[in-house]
Amino acid sequence: MAADRPGVDAMSRPNVILICVDEWRGDALSCAGHPYVETPHLDELARSGVRFSNGYSATPTCVPARVALFTGQSQEAHGRVGYQEGVPFEAAHPVTVQGEFKRAGYHTQAIGKMHVWPERARLGFDDVVLHDGFLHHARRTQRREFGFFDDYVPWLRRQHGVSPDADYFDHGVNCNSVVARPWDKAEELHPTHWIGTQAVEWMYRRDPTKPFFLYLSFHRPHPPYDPPRWAFEQYDALPPYERVLGDWESDWDEFRRDGDYQAAIGELPDRVVHRARAGYYGLMAQIDLQVNRIRESLMEFGLLDDTVIAFTSDHGEMMGDHRMFRKSVPYEGSAKVPFIVAGARSDASAVRGRVVDQVVELRDLMPTLLELAGLPVPDSVDGKSLAAYVRGDSEMPAVREWLHGEHVYWDQSLQWVTDGRVKYVWGSAKGVEQLFDLVEDPGELHNLVEQAPELRALWRGRLIEDLTGREEGFVVDGELVTGRPVVTILEHTRQRIT
Repeated sequence: MAADRPGVDAMSRPNVILICVDEWRGDALSCAGHPYVETPHLDELARSGVRFSNGYSATPTCVPARVALFTGQSQEAHGRVGYQEGVPFEAAHPVTVQGEFKRAGYHTQAIGKMHVWPERARLGFDDVVLHDGFLHHARRTQRREFGFFDDYVPWLRRQHGVSPDADYFDHGVNCNSVVARPWDKAEELHPTHWIGTQAVEWMYRRDPTKPFFLYLSFHRPHPPYDPPRWAFEQYDALPPYERVLGDWESDWDEFRRDGDYQAAIGELPDRVVHRARAGYYGLMAQIDLQVNRIRESLMEFGLLDDTVIAFTSDHGEMMGDHRMFRKSVPYEGSAKVPFIVAGARSDASAVRGRVVDQVVELRDLMPTLLELAGLPVPDSVDGKSLAAYVRGDSEMPAVREWLHGEHVYWDQSLQWVTDGRVKYVWGSAKGVEQLFDLVEDPGELHNLVEQAPELRALWRGRLIEDLTGREEGFVVDGELVTGRPVVTILEHTRQRIT
């Protein structure tokens, strides 16, 4: 078909930019009503397109979330149900969104975080300018030879006045720590600023005879919480942080590590979380400015009106909710993500500033972006296209009745299902059950399992439906079974790798 042949009607297609940040909570936008976070330029992007208020990451850590983003597949299809590095990507997942754009004649470029293995695998991109963050696996296997797995640190060492041994870890803050402090170098040397600069400079070098697909992936606001001083101080001046607990946190007490600044769950002084919050929000403020910088550059190049821009995150960050930090868990702070799509050549009057409450997931971006570009969606994709919402079509069908999410964590599989109004959580080790009314209780403070038996039965049944036939044996004779061994990669994916 014509869409598969490079050069055929290529320049009539829109450019596409997919911006994926790392660890950005879905509620942390001023346009979403956050009481403190200020994101004026992302708000502007949302006003020019559609914001999906119930965007989720079904497998909320870096690696499996990016598999969903790149392949347009659910975890049942792509098989990555936990965090595991060093797994060959292309052998397991040969069809990608960037590969489809390249096949259709697009110039494809990645800048920033990929978090795949091997780290230099292009996976359908014409080129990759790489910065994945600290990346423990690469540092161990490559013995700190950054040129093999990172472009930012070698660039940093070439800058005037910077040590030839410089590293963005010079300030000593770990990449999963709640310790926070301002950036220790000039702002233009910060990884977030560097990624913005790389994007603007690439616009000069792109192939002008082709439309482009740019994957722009900021490592932040993932820790280290090290924004420029102005951004840190802006949020350090907030009212003091005060923790809020629900009636169910004791379900996970066996995993608490009180006083550990890198723990997933545990008691920390409120003043420590206050500073972590200042660093986290400050990194968001810095990214918001880079998004504006890139949009202004598109306008100067005359490209803005012909470019689809999507903004999302691989997962969120608990940031002290329920004594929890980081991600992987089923709760809103971890699993809910920002989800904005601003489409070129759409009926702006019909979509501008629309907020859609359909439950959407990272896998839905691949079919959405391909359809907005007029390209076919591969049969391997089981995500749902949201293009009708972005175009403002007269008919916009429901996306899905509910979403199934999961992640291997705390030596078990944490399973959950939600429609954006109700959420049911099940832990495979001991059968922990939680049920939340997200409308009346958006902070997930009250576990309704005992108070709402009929609602529990309905949602437990939906999880059973999703898990029936799974290789782990979570369902036997129509009932959930606890204590089953868990894996991070399902067997059908492991077979493709080997």
